[in-house]
Amino acid sequence: VRRPNMSMVLMLFGQLEKLNRESMLVDPEIARQITAKVLHLIQTQEKTRKEIMSKGSSGMEVILATLEVSSRLIGVCVCVCVSLSVPGGGRRIGVFVSKGGTGILLQLVISASKESPPSEEVMLQLHSVLAKVGPKDRKFGVKARLNGALNVTVNLLKQNLQNHKLLLPCLLVLQVYSSNTVNAVSLGKNGVVELMFKIIGPYSKKNTSLLKVSLDTLGALLKSKTNARRAVVHVPVLLYIYHDWHRNDTCHRHILIRKGILGCLKNITNIKLGRKAFIDADGMRILYNTSTECLPVRTLDPLINTSSLIMRKCFPKNRLPLPTIKSVFHHQLLRVPAGGPVAQLYNQPLGVDDVVDESDDNEDAEAENEVEEKDHHNDDIETDINKLRPKETHSRPFEELKIYERFFMELSEDFQVMQYIFLSAPKSHRQIIVPTAQALPLKNHTAAPLQGECPHPATVPPLDLDTINITKDQDGCGDHTHSRPHPGHNRQSPILGGEGAVLQVPDTALLLPLHDPDLYVEMVKSTCSVPQFSEVAYPDYFGHVAPTFREHILERVYGVQRTKIFQDIERLIHPNDILDKVVYDLDIQSCPVIDGGESLKFNSQFESGNLRKAVQVRKFEYDLVLNSDINSNHYHQWFYFEVSGMRVGAPYRFNIINCEKSNSQFNYGMQVLMYSVQEAISGRPRWVRTGTDICYYKNHFSRSSIAAGGQKGKSYYTMTFSMTFNHKDDVCYFAYHYPYTYSTLKMHLQKLEALRTPQTYLREDVLCETLGGNSCPLLTITAMPESTSNDQICQFRNRPLVFLSSRVHPGETNASWVMKGTLEFLMGSSPLAQSLREAYIFKIVPMLNPDGVVNGNHRCSLSGEDLNRQWQNPSPELHPTIYHTKSLLQYLAAIQRAPLVFCDYHGHSRKKNVFMYGCSLKETVWETNISATSCELHEDLGYRTLPKILSQMAPAFSMASCSFVVERSKEATARVVVWREIGVQRSYTMESTLCGCDQGKYKGLQIGTRELEEMGAQFCVALLRLKRQTSPLKLRNHAHLLDVESDLMETRCKVSSTYLLEDEEQSFMEEVDYSAESGDEPDNDPNTADNHLSDSESNKHRDSLT
Repeated sequence: VRRPNMSMVLMLFGQLEKLNRESMLVDPEIARQITAKVLHLIQTQEKTRKEIMSKGSSGMEVILATLEVSSRLIGVCVCVCVSLSVPGGGRRIGVFVSKGGTGILLQLVISASKESPPSEEVMLQLHSVLAKVGPKDRKFGVKARLNGALNVTVNLLKQNLQNHKLLLPCLLVLQVYSSNTVNAVSLGKNGVVELMFKIIGPYSKKNTSLLKVSLDTLGALLKSKTNARRAVVHVPVLLYIYHDWHRNDTCHRHILIRKGILGCLKNITNIKLGRKAFIDADGMRILYNTSTECLPVRTLDPLINTSSLIMRKCFPKNRLPLPTIKSVFHHQLLRVPAGGPVAQLYNQPLGVDDVVDESDDNEDAEAENEVEEKDHHNDDIETDINKLRPKETHSRPFEELKIYERFFMELSEDFQVMQYIFLSAPKSHRQIIVPTAQALPLKNHTAAPLQGECPHPATVPPLDLDTINITKDQDGCGDHTHSRPHPGHNRQSPILGGEGAVLQVPDTALLLPLHDPDLYVEMVKSTCSVPQFSEVAYPDYFGHVAPTFREHILERVYGVQRTKIFQDIERLIHPNDILDKVVYDLDIQSCPVIDGGESLKFNSQFESGNLRKAVQVRKFEYDLVLNSDINSNHYHQWFYFEVSGMRVGAPYRFNIINCEKSNSQFNYGMQVLMYSVQEAISGRPRWVRTGTDICYYKNHFSRSSIAAGGQKGKSYYTMTFSMTFNHKDDVCYFAYHYPYTYSTLKMHLQKLEALRTPQTYLREDVLCETLGGNSCPLLTITAMPESTSNDQICQFRNRPLVFLSSRVHPGETNASWVMKGTLEFLMGSSPLAQSLREAYIFKIVPMLNPDGVVNGNHRCSLSGEDLNRQWQNPSPELHPTIYHTKSLLQYLAAIQRAPLVFCDYHGHSRKKNVFMYGCSLKETVWETNISATSCELHEDLGYRTLPKILSQMAPAFSMASCSFVVERSKEATARVVVWREIGVQRSYTMESTLCGCDQGKYKGLQIGTRELEEMGAQFCVALLRLKRQTSPLKLRNHAHLLDVESDLMETRCKVSSTYLLEDEEQSFMEEVDYSAESGDEPDNDPNTADNHLSDSESNKHRDSLT
């Protein structure tokens, strides 16, 4: 300030600072004149403002000091503060707050209020600045309450209700005060809520700015449930005011006022009393009608969306149309662990209604005190370093594990007598019904009913599959099969005649070398199911040929979710339009209703099928209810069912109404799968992505606390899609993802054995029998030794092991398709496949949960438990496949032959692409606040090699989506247990998307079986490259391995050349709203816990590692 070349403003500040020191001796008028000059310079020169706010300048401190010294200068000093703060936005206001400006202003409010009467001009200026400063000061509400400024503003408001000039800044400050919970409650007790209703009113062209601020202030106050209860009596008033503004604001100039009214209603209806008052005041009809009238005007979308949110909250909770949420099928367990979820299910008293609670509202008492903000972080990350270190001792004595030596014959085989062991399934003569494309009844031919169904007239014994003849046409174009319709379904294809009718089927032998309908039927005969299925679904019988065309991720149509929700709301508004007709129900095994073709016919009684109930709600709309996993009361996600009796060109809507996850890829472009029998007969036997207007949102069906882990007030979610059928007399199948049954696996394994060459070592053992009586296959694949010399036998026995598993979760069928690609590559005749077999011994459990797959479960086995949460302490009685698979690994660890790689194949419902989860001590510690020495964090980074190789060669694989953090909720999974207890550093879960890709060559495309199988093959080639990188000297003798990359690229081009994508994926135009509340509920599903890390978090330190 004392420099000779100082600017005018700095000189003035120097004079002002001097006057402040001599405040008792100087005439205040001089200070007023100096301050006025400063104000003039600030208002007219941007350069002056920047100079004052620049780093090192003391201008702001001088102004604040002047305020403290002389109350007579309040007006002009406040003007200076306003001029300094406003043009610079948040940064300059932040400087003002950091200099203690908030506290000084609040103290000036107290001082000015003591004058009699208070200066209107001073109060106006002070509150104008406070309205701008308050939002930038996190402690503003606390400061105002502690120094008494809160009450000053309230009293000023009460005394100046007609003084609109002063009222406006006071309301703005109150709005900021109300953002603090304690302040909001205090203001409510002081009568401010009732005061707001004196200010707001019906449509008027006057004082619209004041009304807008009043509504925003009221909305902020009503976020407190205490205040919301005070405002319940005003719900009819708010609805009247909203309707009045809607009717008169024809030019839509006051959308913000209308939105403010809706915001108040939204906050009041957060409580049960508010929802009841809304319904009693006919709020549903008022908002529905006004929203419908707003639909043609795009700019009114904010009003429509908020109205939709309110109506969904207030929609009366309905119960699922079920007698119980427990599975319709039951499997008695010999032993039930005490205290577990299955025990609770078994011990549930008779007569308890487990579908809905007496009260479906979660009215938690509001904490009426201030809550400090906390940093959001993932509390699930493991922080105990001891649990992140591998165990040094084995938990089981070797004598117990010696019985597993028989599964490792290759480690002691001398090949003096060449033997190949491949166990085939035992023959069975169980009666099975073969699928056909019927739509009308065959003459005198009706299948026998299942157990529990009522008999039909003129029944005949079901067809034994041993008597079926499948013959080729002479021209080889198709098969002819004598077959019968499904039980309870009367239909016939146009190509079928009377008795002895035959069905022309596509010849897929050339396209599907691993598929054989005859063999599939044989496999079905030996498959055991709880419902004792006697039917075979057409797609499983005749196979799936992947389409050659691209299937793009569906672009979301703007407003589709809103339209669907409004159609749901119409059920309450126009109840007489609802049919509510049950057309399919597994809980009631009765005769189907013959309705003259007015309803669709449904069926899910075949392997892997899941549909419990179908209710026709409108002529072309059906609510569908999925079955719980057996011995469970939840896990509704997987579906697979048949539909027939459709009308061509009719717009059908299907609603799966008991989904449980709070989010789904159905909101991001994923479509359902459909298989058309008529299309298959025409030479296109394939699953295709289909459905339009797809969305996923919270519905009005109440989820009981019994099924929601004790939480009340939860709702189910609806997955809805629309469908128009193209063929008359068609039979269509719908599925969550590409079905892959247990019988399909058995068929594929037998076909693979037939493809084995003399150079391939293949052995299939039965690892164990499941609870349901199905065998769990274990495969051993490697290359035969070139000779029986000691060197060759030694090399054979000492090959590193790779252990692979899949399908522990039945609903993740994509895992089986990836495994199919792996198995086909391993059994292939290419030089790459032979090199891979020479490099490793593969131990593979292709299906860890056969019972869950067979019975249409989504996540559990017949024990009612998630098998991928049982690896720490599996039970041989309840979790035999996990127990014996872990025992195999424990045996290998005991003989010092732990696998080089362990990988468990999974599917992911929330994310796109293919990616891996691994285990890293360092990366887990880095994500937490725990301290550890560099010695404790010593870790080989080899766990990153395989996923990095995959990211370089597999177009669907995304390294950015990978995570190597160990979380508490995953400590009992295969990946973590094998890493920690078996000591396998490269222990992975490989997750494949159910939807599609958002990066790479497949960006914007939905994933299909071709890409999934390709991923399985790419995984094999990545293992070969891993071998090259870890053992380069040994493999230099294999010259053909040096061309892995070029061979791989050539293979990729041949397989997937039709899937090149040109266009970028477009983002959705409509904001996606998943829940009926303003925010999403936390998702506690164990399958999605890996999602808790953001991309930025999971990528942390990645650059330094790679």
